[in-house]
This record gives sequence, C-alpha cells and structure tokens, in this order.
Amino acid sequence: MLKKISIIGGGLSGLSAACYLAKSGHHVDIYEKNNSLGGRARQIQTPDGYVFDMGPSWYWMHDVLENFFADFGKKSDQYYELISLDPQFEMVFSDGTIQIPKDFSELTKLFESMEPGAGKRLNAFMEDAKIKYTVSMTNYIEKPCLSLTEFFTLDIFKSVMKLNLFSDFRSFVRKYFRHPKLIALMEFPVIFLGAAPQSIPALYSLMNYGGLVLGTKYPLGGFFKIIEAMQSIAIELGVKIHCNCSVHKMTIYNDQIKSLQVNENQIITDLVVASADYHHIESLLPKDCVNYSEEYWDSRSLSPSTLIFYLGLDKPLPGLLHHTLFFEPSLDQHLHELYKESKWPSNPLFYVCCPSKTDRIVMPHNHENLFLLMPIPAGVSDKPNLHEYYFELMLKRIEKHTGFTDLKSHIDYKKSFCISDFIRDYNAFKGNAYGLANTLKQTAILKPSIKNKKIKNLYYAGHLTVPGPGVPPSIISGKIVAKQILRTLD
Repeated sequence: MLKKISIIGGGLSGLSAACYLAKSGHHVDIYEKNNSLGGRARQIQTPDGYVFDMGPSWYWMHDVLENFFADFGKKSDQYYELISLDPQFEMVFSDGTIQIPKDFSELTKLFESMEPGAGKRLNAFMEDAKIKYTVSMTNYIEKPCLSLTEFFTLDIFKSVMKLNLFSDFRSFVRKYFRHPKLIALMEFPVIFLGAAPQSIPALYSLMNYGGLVLGTKYPLGGFFKIIEAMQSIAIELGVKIHCNCSVHKMTIYNDQIKSLQVNENQIITDLVVASADYHHIESLLPKDCVNYSEEYWDSRSLSPSTLIFYLGLDKPLPGLLHHTLFFEPSLDQHLHELYKESKWPSNPLFYVCCPSKTDRIVMPHNHENLFLLMPIPAGVSDKPNLHEYYFELMLKRIEKHTGFTDLKSHIDYKKSFCISDFIRDYNAFKGNAYGLANTLKQTAILKPSIKNKKIKNLYYAGHLTVPGPGVPPSIISGKIVAKQILRTLD
C-alpha cells in the first residue's frame, strides 16, 4: 500500500531519501525551512555575479555520487561537468609549500623526494587504505546499524582485522612516514572528524585513498550542482518540494505521528523522515517519546563548527590554487585547543577555496571568489569581534603567501557564517558543522539510531546518525533510511 511520506529537511540526506522512496511509488513531500534546498550545501548568489557554495567544497569519493545517479538510471554528466583538479591542492607551511599532484605516480615521486623510501611506503599505505575503502563501502557503510546481528556475517568477520579499528590513526601514519610535512598531509583529512589523529581509528586511512588516489574533483558551477541534480531527479519521480516551510510540532496518537504542523497548516502524514538536525527534531517531541535525553546529547563528542568568510575581490589574486591549506602553525596545538580545551584557537590552521581559479561563472569578469574556513569548537561563544580578529589574521597570512598587499581594499563582497548562523539556519546542535566525532565509541550502532524507539513511523537521516558527516555519507544516509522503510512496508 502506497504511503504519504513527509521528509523534514531538504539537505543531501533528505533529498536522497525522497528519491529512493518516490522511486518505489510512495507520495513524498519535502518540507524545508530555508528558501532553497541543500542544507549545508546551499549556495549564495549575489546581485553582482558572485556564486558561493556555502559548505562542502571537496568533491571526494565521487564513486558514491555516481552510484546514486546510477540507481536512477542517470549519470552525473547529465547534470554537470566534473573537472579533475591538478594540482589537487597546496599546503602552506612556515618553511615552504607542497603541491599535491593529480597523478599518483607523481605523488609517489614527491614523497620520495622528501623522504627516501617514502614513495614505496606510500604505495603500501594506499594498498592498505584501498582495502579498507572497498571493505567499508561493500560491507559496512549501508548498514542501518539497528542491531549487532547485522555484522554477524562471514564476510564481515573476515574483514575486521583488515580495518585496524583498534589502532589509532596517528600511530598508523607514523608506521609509514617520518617527515613532518608528509605526516601533516596524511593527517589533515581527519581534522574534521571530531578528534585528534591519536583518537581516531586507523580505519579512516580510507579517506586518504578516497581523496588522494581517487582524486579531487570539482563540478563546474559549484557544489550546488549536486543539489540541483538531486532535486531534478526527485521532481521527475513526483516528489513535491515545499521551501520556507518550518515544522513546528508533531501530533502523536497511538505511538504514531498523525500530522505535522508546517507553518500554520496541519499536514496529515503516514510516515516521517527527519533529515533535519536530530537533536532539534527530538526537541519537538514529548519527553517520553525521544530516543535520547539532554544528558546524552551533552555527553557526545562533536566534530567542529567553523568560522567561514565568503569574499569577493575586485581583481584576481595570484598565488592561490583552487584549494589551499594554511598549515604554518602547529597542527597539534590547534587540535588540542579544538578538542581538549574547547576554545577559539590561539594560532589557527585554516583553509582557502578559490573556485574562480577553475570556474569563470562563480564571479564577475576579472574578479576573484574566496571561501575561508577555520575550524572552531562547537558550542563556544560566537561574537562578531572574534570574527573580525580571525579575519584579519587570515588575510595577513594570505597576503604573506601570495605577495598581494592591501587585500582588504579590494574586497567588494563579504559575509561571515559561524556558530549562531548554523543554529539559526539549520537548528544545529551547539552550532556544529560536521556532526558527531567519528571516534570508536560513536561509530555504527553507537551512533544515534535511524529509528525512533517509541514512535513507529518516525525515522532519522543525516550527519548525526549513520554513517556520519560529509557529502557521500549523507547521501548514503538517505538511502539507508529509505531501504529500511521499504523493508518494513513490504
């Protein structure tokens, strides 16, 4: 029997769930509180021609996106053109820079030039990482994680020892490399996982494979092209999309949600997928209907929030690649202040994306488009004067790297986005940007459940549940929930 399914939140996981559920014939509505779909992957378009991706900017693990499109008989190139970046990115250190080439054989040469024997060890590292990537994608990542019995299979039993679940990432990297810059290169992908490398399972070397080997790409027109593509598929399948529609209340009767209050209207529904912030959705429920208490949420380790600046410059800025990581200060100091002391960093690392180096349509002619991002702890005090302090600091380091003086005088568009904005726009718990920390104690069945334990027709998707944060995991999250729902409806 076909159901009327309401999806709260039109981010990646909500769009994904909508597509899979509508493909099976169900009547699906998406209710999105903002004026466009995309969640953290929304886009800013200014009247004078700047186009800013608001969140995701690293197109890694592109096989996951291709698999999503293939599930609907589509390919990504029907919606956008994908460019391979070469160099993939640049890392700026206090005593020099390194550029990461697209070609893996060139990358091994770079490693060898910096540390004798490191080229051969990089091959061994990536062979191991490829196994983890393949095993995780095949056996683990699409598990609903509702029960340990899901993992009682022969294939999973055979694969456990290959995953290094009980080794830490930092020790694992140091088994292969000694040069501090190579170590920083291999460790940087885990910065946003919510803990220092010594607290993250070595399993996450799969991210090195998904990025450095599979390559860093960019969709012309920006990351919002992914949202537009998913929206197009959803509409083709009959999904109805409602923007500027906030869900304020759920009416529950006999352990089931019967209706949603959307703005001033009551919407009758058979089933609900909450792809908005998990903690926020639970705040709309009676206390005896939530999965987790406030004490539970306060005890969770969170991945960071961020301070972001969207900048338009009235002239090109030489000396930057599409992606640049400013790693002059100590990585360990920033991570300690981020995860142990929970305070604004004293000497931060930060990241600059300059998509206008690749894409002419994201800025007016002969201008430049910059995205500055600095990791900060979720839940810290968010004050505009702090924004400006770190803005000045980042500008000075960009000027030092590029040799471009008086950068501030060439800014003709500027917007910041920080903790209070994550809370306002996404109802984000403590203003988090990247969900829960990916520690062993918050993995798989130890993440918040995709199923409400007391309300029979309420499910959860998104970066606070399985499989976790990021563009590919969020898309997979929607698929996991949809498959679980369809299994129960059969």
